[in-house]
Amino acid sequence: MNRLQNKVIIVAGAGGIGGGCARRYASEGATVLLGDVDVTGTAAVVESIVAEGGKAIGVTLDGSDMASIAGVIERAVSEFGGLDGFHANFASFLDGENGMDILGTPLEVFDEVMRVNARGFMLCTRLALPALIARGGGSIIYTSSGAAHIPLRDRVAYAMSKAAGHALMRHVALRYGAQRVRANVIAPGVITHARFQAVLDPAVIERMERAVPIGRLGTTQDIAALGALLMSDEGSYITGQVLSVDGGNSMRP
Repeated sequence: MNRLQNKVIIVAGAGGIGGGCARRYASEGATVLLGDVDVTGTAAVVESIVAEGGKAIGVTLDGSDMASIAGVIERAVSEFGGLDGFHANFASFLDGENGMDILGTPLEVFDEVMRVNARGFMLCTRLALPALIARGGGSIIYTSSGAAHIPLRDRVAYAMSKAAGHALMRHVALRYGAQRVRANVIAPGVITHARFQAVLDPAVIERMERAVPIGRLGTTQDIAALGALLMSDEGSYITGQVLSVDGGNSMRP
C-alpha cells in the first residue's frame, strides 16, 4: 500500500515501537525523519529502511528540548517541503527503577519523568502544530500506555505523565480540528521486541502471554499498523481518541 505517499512524517523516538513505526510509514511511501538521542540505534533503523527502498533520514532529537525539536521540524519543512505527521513516541521510565508509590517517589524523579513525558509532548505539539497547519492539516500521534488508565501500585509519575498526554491530545483534537489537524493516542499493551526479549526470562514472557486475552504479546508491527492508518487519509475521520492496542487487556468503553 502507498497510503502515505508524498507525506513527510517525524517520528520522535527510535526504540522498538518508534523504529517499527518508522519502517511502516516508509514502506507506505512516506519520507520519515527518525529522531532520537541514541544516534547509533537511529542510524541502524534508517539504514534498514533505505536498504528496503524507503526514504528516511536519521536526526539527533531530544524530545524534551525545544531547540532540538524545532531544528528537526525546520529541516522537514526546508528539505522536504512541509510536515504531514508527527509521532511523539519517547518516554522516561525513571520511576520504574525504584518500585516506589506516591509516598516513596523522590521529587527529583517525579520532576524528571514529567519533564520528559508531559512537558516534552507539550513542546513537540507547540512546535509541530504551525507546520501541520501550514501544510493544510495533518496528524499527531502520541504513544501512551495502559498505565494511564489502569491502576498501578507503583510508577505513579509515569502513569500521571501518560494521562497528561491524553488531555493534551483531546485539546489539540478539539481546538485544531477545524484546521484539519487530527490528534490521537495509541496506548500499547506489553510490546515485545529484541531489547525486550533480551532482558526477560522466557518463562516470564510465557506467563505474560497467558495473561493476554488474545493469547500473545504485542509486536511493534501491531502498533505501526494503527499508526499508519492514523497518519493516512483513510484515518481522516478519527480524532480525539485513545486507541488501546493491547490484545484485550484493558477492554475500556
